[in-house]
Amino acid sequence: MHKGVELEFANVSDTGLKRSNNEDSAVTDPQSGLMLVADGMGGYKAGEVASAIAAKVVLDDVRAGLGRREFLASGADEAGLLRSAIESANRHIYETAAKIPQCRGMGTTIAAVLFARGRATVAHVGDSRVYRLRDGRLSQVTTDHSLFQELIDKGYLTAEEAEATTPRNLVTRALGIDPEVKVDIQQMDSLPNDIFLVCSDGLTDMVSTEDIHLTLDRYGANLQTAARELVELANAGGGRDKVSVVLARPLP
Repeated sequence: MHKGVELEFANVSDTGLKRSNNEDSAVTDPQSGLMLVADGMGGYKAGEVASAIAAKVVLDDVRAGLGRREFLASGADEAGLLRSAIESANRHIYETAAKIPQCRGMGTTIAAVLFARGRATVAHVGDSRVYRLRDGRLSQVTTDHSLFQELIDKGYLTAEEAEATTPRNLVTRALGIDPEVKVDIQQMDSLPNDIFLVCSDGLTDMVSTEDIHLTLDRYGANLQTAARELVELANAGGGRDKVSVVLARPLP
């Protein structure tokens, strides 16, 4: 594993109660220290294609980058590697959609965390999210690229007004829509026993932040159980969308 980071992972994905297929792709990779969720959209099964391309390209590029001798020797920044991998995934999806009629208009969100050197590099495009639980406090690390969030951020609507008038799932940024994409990147320290959560909006549209927090507090000693409980909560709340939950904990 890159730079000796030891991690515990859990990965649970479900179609929900209303969908016939699961357009999410969720990855946990102990070899590279990578976790990600891609939530596909567009056309019959095209969302599955977009999210699968994103997951494969990002995983392959990150593994290749971390394995290059010059990267290891130079102490190069994981942020640049993760950004480049996601930009590459964007190009692959865009070009595939242009070539294959059934895939036209497809896209995907992505949220990813790469662990190395005692820190977490977080990247996202769209409304899949990253959270961190530390010392009993849950923080949302990412900010959604969605019309709902932008109307609130720009002061056009209060959160309550947006809830009443604006669909949550209208994303303003996604992979595969344009030849280039802006990737939001941030880095933070990663401490032993932190819990990082990466999820699709199938979780956050169905389960409140408070209930996510309570579930991680209650079941966090066993990440697989915690992930399953979060998915079950989403389905119990209506299960209107597919849902993916990926958890990681750096070990002492």
